[in-house]
Amino acid sequence: MSVEELLEEFEEVLDGGMKLPGKRTLIDAERIRELVDDIRLNLPAEFKQAKNIVNDRTEIITSAKTEADEIIKRANEKANQMIASEEITRLAEEKAREIIAAAQGKSREMRKAAQDFVDDLMQRADEGLTLNLAEVRKARASLKHPIPSENN
Repeated sequence: MSVEELLEEFEEVLDGGMKLPGKRTLIDAERIRELVDDIRLNLPAEFKQAKNIVNDRTEIITSAKTEADEIIKRANEKANQMIASEEITRLAEEKAREIIAAAQGKSREMRKAAQDFVDDLMQRADEGLTLNLAEVRKARASLKHPIPSENN
């Protein structure tokens, strides 16, 4: 018999008792004791089943919590990887800008140095040509005016 059925029989014994004056009832104490013993004998199975349900529920909740924690952990790791990747990209872009700026500065310096070098070469060439031109003009002038010979 189930606990439910035993409790119903228990109520029947109580309801079937002889009524006495002043809200008192005469009942079969022996029958009540038998029912209480039967209930006790049947309770462990019911309690065991309830305990198994609670344990299963606890295990399911624990498993779900463990799985949720793992999902959160993986999500955090992924987020950290994405943040690290973005940080690496940002640092690489910043470094690239620095390298480009340095290269442009170096290019300007080299172009200026090359222009200064060419200007210096051209100035020396100009000075050299000017000297040579002066000598050529002097030589031409001397050809136009012969130098008196010593014999005359």
